[in-house]
Amino acid sequence: MPVDGWDLTGRRTYGQRSDSAPQGAPAGSAGSGQQRLPWETPEAVERATARRRAPKRTAVAPAEPAGVDSATAQAAPEAITVSQALERASSALSSIPTLTVLGEVSGFRGPNARSGHCYFQIKDESAAVDCIVWRGSYQKRSFDLRDGLQALFTGQFNLYKPTGRMSFVARSFTLAGEGLLRQQVAELAEKLRREGLMDEARKRHIPVFCTRVAVVTSLSGAVIDDVKRTLARRNPLVEIICVGAKVQGEGAPEELIQALDRAARLRPDCILLVRGGGSFEDLMTFNDENLARAVAACPVPVVTGIGHEPDTSICDMVSDRRASTPTAAAESVAPAMQELVDVLEQREQRLTRSLATLSERVNAAIDVQRERLGRAMGSNLERKRIELRAAAERPCLMDPTSIVDHRRMELVQTEERLSLAGTRAVARFRASCDQLPARLLASRSGFAGKRHDLALAAARLRNEGEQLLAAPGADLARAAASLDALSPLKVLGRGYAIAYGEDGVRTKASSFAPGERMTVRLSDGTVTAQVESVDVSLESPPAT
Repeated sequence: MPVDGWDLTGRRTYGQRSDSAPQGAPAGSAGSGQQRLPWETPEAVERATARRRAPKRTAVAPAEPAGVDSATAQAAPEAITVSQALERASSALSSIPTLTVLGEVSGFRGPNARSGHCYFQIKDESAAVDCIVWRGSYQKRSFDLRDGLQALFTGQFNLYKPTGRMSFVARSFTLAGEGLLRQQVAELAEKLRREGLMDEARKRHIPVFCTRVAVVTSLSGAVIDDVKRTLARRNPLVEIICVGAKVQGEGAPEELIQALDRAARLRPDCILLVRGGGSFEDLMTFNDENLARAVAACPVPVVTGIGHEPDTSICDMVSDRRASTPTAAAESVAPAMQELVDVLEQREQRLTRSLATLSERVNAAIDVQRERLGRAMGSNLERKRIELRAAAERPCLMDPTSIVDHRRMELVQTEERLSLAGTRAVARFRASCDQLPARLLASRSGFAGKRHDLALAAARLRNEGEQLLAAPGADLARAAASLDALSPLKVLGRGYAIAYGEDGVRTKASSFAPGERMTVRLSDGTVTAQVESVDVSLESPPAT
């Protein structure tokens, strides 16, 4: 039986009854195929009723199904297609403004290998909705989404028409609640890691046997009692120094920093920074940046035991040793007495075995060295014996006169060779001298012709030389005569003289002054005089 309902715009629609609805359910009830949506307020229903009662446009009615009377067919309104219905639903969803939804991530899938989009659901205690984060929005993230994460998603609803599925498209998302705190802690941890505060090489060695331990924690909790009992049970010789401070609440990080400073001034072997379990927010004190830097800068090694096994704080990361619980931290710095006895016995056994092994190795090495030394000394003695025997068998030692005899024999042989060589040389020289007169007489036969040729050549050379020097000699004589005629010495020979002043030759009488010294050059020398008077005369000197 067809039942009616309301579409997203308030119009009356007809459809088939839902399979889950009980027979006889009233039209428009929860069991109908079309349920009322949250935004279908009474005002919207009234507006829809008014539109339904208004005159309708004429439309061609569909064919009446079998078994439906004409009255029912006339009362049926105009039907719409699925596409039209989804278009109206999409328009209604688009009219909803941008929302910020708080929810938990569930069924996270993404980013997709091909598209890069992320698909998941966001839910709370009573509802869930599909959510989509496009690739561009996810690439701008400051953290990765994962199942169970509480986050704030900002976006709008969207209807996918091919399947009629509604989704919430988130344009941005941020952490909320504890998730935001965890993100901040993770960013601080990464910052300190880049600074090198978490490097294993920076962390200091904790003594195996600590005799003086400082405990920094709250003095009013059960943790300090657990630590004292653990240390007293395992090793009563350990001296415990308790330094109290707040471990939770406002001002707790500052008190813990001061407590660490006081504990470090007491010069213990190590410091236990411990706290009992609690929620993530309760442990946020130990995620404080200043406290973490104080732990890393503490001059005494720091062992942390904060919370339980799953709890890890920034102080745990920068400390020199991290224990899962306060009790485990106390156990790590105070070995039990029986453990110490066992360790000493084990080390005694190891030392005994090591000494025995070392003694065996040393004895074996001594035996090897003794054997090698014996072989080396035997070889050396045998070599020296052979050398001595060879030296003893040398002729110079067996018969010292043999060397002199050998040298005398060599000298005699050398003398004989020298005498024979001298005799032969004298004979060759005498033979050469005997041949020289004959060769000299033979060579003098050509001297007469050569002497005649030489005399002729000397005569020709003399004549040619005289001819060549005749003209230049006459020119030279004429030039010498001219030069002699022009020579100033020739003029001086005729009675003339040259007068010199201090500045050189002077040709005028007016250039001299009375009392001035002068030099006069004659033909055979010079005369130095002093001017007594100067008479300037215009008359020319008499001719000579």
